[in-house]
Amino acid sequence: MKKTAFICDESYFWHNAGDGALFEPPSQYLQGGGSAESPESRRRVKNLLERSGLMEQLELIKPVAAAVEDLLHFHTRRHIEHVKALSDGPGGDCGDSAMVSPGSYEIAKLSAGGAITAVKTVIENPSIDTAYALTRPPGHHAEANRGVSYCIFNNAVIAAKIAMIELGIKKILILDWDAHHGNGIEDAFYDDERVLYISLHQEGLDPINRGKPEDVGKGKGKGCTINIPLPAGAGDGVYEYAFEQIVLPAAEDFKPELIIVAAGQDANPFDPLARMMVSAKCYRWMTRQIKEVAMRHAKGRVVCLHEGGYCPAYVPFCTLAIIEELSGYRTDVEDPFIYAMEGTPYRELLYHQKEKVDEIKRKLLWSSLTRI
Repeated sequence: MKKTAFICDESYFWHNAGDGALFEPPSQYLQGGGSAESPESRRRVKNLLERSGLMEQLELIKPVAAAVEDLLHFHTRRHIEHVKALSDGPGGDCGDSAMVSPGSYEIAKLSAGGAITAVKTVIENPSIDTAYALTRPPGHHAEANRGVSYCIFNNAVIAAKIAMIELGIKKILILDWDAHHGNGIEDAFYDDERVLYISLHQEGLDPINRGKPEDVGKGKGKGCTINIPLPAGAGDGVYEYAFEQIVLPAAEDFKPELIIVAAGQDANPFDPLARMMVSAKCYRWMTRQIKEVAMRHAKGRVVCLHEGGYCPAYVPFCTLAIIEELSGYRTDVEDPFIYAMEGTPYRELLYHQKEKVDEIKRKLLWSSLTRI
């Protein structure tokens, strides 16, 4: 049985995303105390992996920092130099709510490098077919010429570009289940038929006016972008239905040679920056489904890159479930918070939710050279 790689570095926990509240900087009446994008949720992931014994079953690999040439596969030189200048100085915003603090440039390069390391590992190491990169800062919002919403460099895009340019991969599925739309990933591959980008996200959340079902790609890439904006309150039942109706048929038709998951666990019920109800059990289920697609078409190669997730208490249990499913190893850890969801319809597929998914599917069939 092949092993699962785990990529992490202490430096990821040292990036300072700001001292405001949630996603705003301190002001006259807004008391500071730490951005929602703090290192705590990720550090607790690593702690739980060690405490549960799962870490002992993983292949621990140190990330190698991305070179400037790697970043240039997507980002403009001006953006890269701007981030470096802010990092070498007092810090500041490198775009739209993407704070750079002293030292962040090197950490952001190491985060992108962690994604590259994960992709290279599953492609080049015959004993490893899956990987989880606990990277920080996150990446899926970052655009070519600026950082956006905590994201400085776009880890998933850079890793996918490396896979195609340097490693001979011809077709990549990028599945983004972060509660926020991955505008940067969509922009990077909007006209590229080699990448199927599928995003499940909370409708109308962030960024505003992005991730609509009618945004399906253009040119040769038409039909290779699939947006699934789900209503607030969507839980396991809705996500599973969306997978069965849209995600899995599209993935099977595309037949990727590599699957990259933008793994943001902020669709969980306790997250402060989203209003969804996806349990750790559902994250496990989604991982199982996508791993089975990879076994059929991609030699089992799945790379998960950590994105959002802002509830330090619950994100570790969602992430542990994902890594357990990747590795095939189960610990004795149980979800300690799921009892709090009893009485809510998080496991159900309500009528209006089913209608929403069906409407999205109809729009995709009408507006694109769809694969579903």
